[in-house]
Amino acid sequence: MLNLVLVHPQIPNNTGAIGRLCVNAGTSLHLIKPIGFDIDEKAVRRAGLDYWDKLDLHVWENIDDFFQENPKAKEGFFATTKTNKPYFEAKFKEDSFIFFGSETKGIPSEILETYSSQCITIPMSKEGRSLNLAISTGIILYEAIKQNYTSFKETM
Repeated sequence: MLNLVLVHPQIPNNTGAIGRLCVNAGTSLHLIKPIGFDIDEKAVRRAGLDYWDKLDLHVWENIDDFFQENPKAKEGFFATTKTNKPYFEAKFKEDSFIFFGSETKGIPSEILETYSSQCITIPMSKEGRSLNLAISTGIILYEAIKQNYTSFKETM
């Protein structure tokens, strides 16, 4: 099972949409605190519609607790605008962890520095600076599914 990790998400509608995406993709969602909203908040439920109770959701107090309980996550991929390696050059496994940062700050720089060889980006024109978090997770998640479609198909 693939894993999406949101480090310090701030916008409930994005997290709700990502939760819905995870349910439909058979993917786990990990939220790393601090979170900029209450995950029981109406906006998250509304964006996730009736999917929120079907979500394989894991909430972590901090990134250290997350890595301690998920040591394989250190082999994951870190989505950022601060690299030149396109996401489609990454070799995703069926149980990969894919990290995304908050909507305003991205993944903390100390994490990006530690895992710099595993940083990936979505190519964009020079006119834009970033994509919406929910859109970005969908683009990269479905590349990971494409690369592991045989395993994915068996779970559907």
